[in-house]
Amino acid sequence: MQGVFTGFATIGVVIAVGALLAHLRIVDLTAQRVLSQVAFFVGSPALMVVTLSRADVHNVLSANLVATTVAVLVPVTVYGLLARFLWRRRLGDATIGALSAAYVNAGNLGIPVASYVLGDAALVAPTLLLQLLVLQPIALALLDADALGRAPSIGQLVTRPFRNPLTVGSLIGLLLSLTGWTLPEFVGNPLELLGNVAVPAMLLAYGIALRLGPGLGAAGSVAELATTSALKLVVQPLVAYAVARFALGVDGHALLAIVVTSALPTAQNIFVHATRYDRGTVLARDTILITTMGSVPVILLVAAVLG
Repeated sequence: MQGVFTGFATIGVVIAVGALLAHLRIVDLTAQRVLSQVAFFVGSPALMVVTLSRADVHNVLSANLVATTVAVLVPVTVYGLLARFLWRRRLGDATIGALSAAYVNAGNLGIPVASYVLGDAALVAPTLLLQLLVLQPIALALLDADALGRAPSIGQLVTRPFRNPLTVGSLIGLLLSLTGWTLPEFVGNPLELLGNVAVPAMLLAYGIALRLGPGLGAAGSVAELATTSALKLVVQPLVAYAVARFALGVDGHALLAIVVTSALPTAQNIFVHATRYDRGTVLARDTILITTMGSVPVILLVAAVLG
């Protein structure tokens, strides 16, 4: 269980540094936006190239992927229906809410958890690739379309993701993994260095926003925040377990890996997207905070029951 605590402690310390810098007035919300933009346009695309180029993409065709996909679709659908018919959210806000309810922190937390708790970092690869190559491009296309003020067309859904730096970085990394090509050092080394900027920039920006932004639940329904948090912490891992165990017949360590991965908290880069498009920023921030704290006992419980 040390890997769980180590991963969460690392994230918490960096977030706390951002909050401290804001508290001491060394940085302000302008710095938070700059850090988010740097992470979105530079650090994250570089990180995707480096990370995916080293992943075994053949793991995508597995029971892990099937269970993970269903476990994402259920909370996204539930939240989407509530956002449309109950809370009447606009497209961009609903997209960020859906991501908050189902997009797991498979990178900077999932990788250490997979390594130290599950014993193999590759176990998080199917989730990582599903999010980067399917869920994220669709969400970014919807956010781009919302920014234009009209519903997305089929053409926008197909073409706009490929003009997004995160999607382009993901596709380049996937191509490198599939072909076995290796980037020359004069390209690979700068990319790796830039990729190392992504996670710290995200976490520092998040810490600044926690200190200087509105209070918890200040910009929306408490019920909506409770819904996104419950969908992420309870519904998603339960659906993953049910599909993997009863529909696919997975058991043992493989089942543990699927459920633990689905129980990871909402990813910090959802807050980066929310800030980038100015949609659902407080809901994303608050859901990340609650699920990051709440996922620790959830993952420990899953490990105790299935481990």
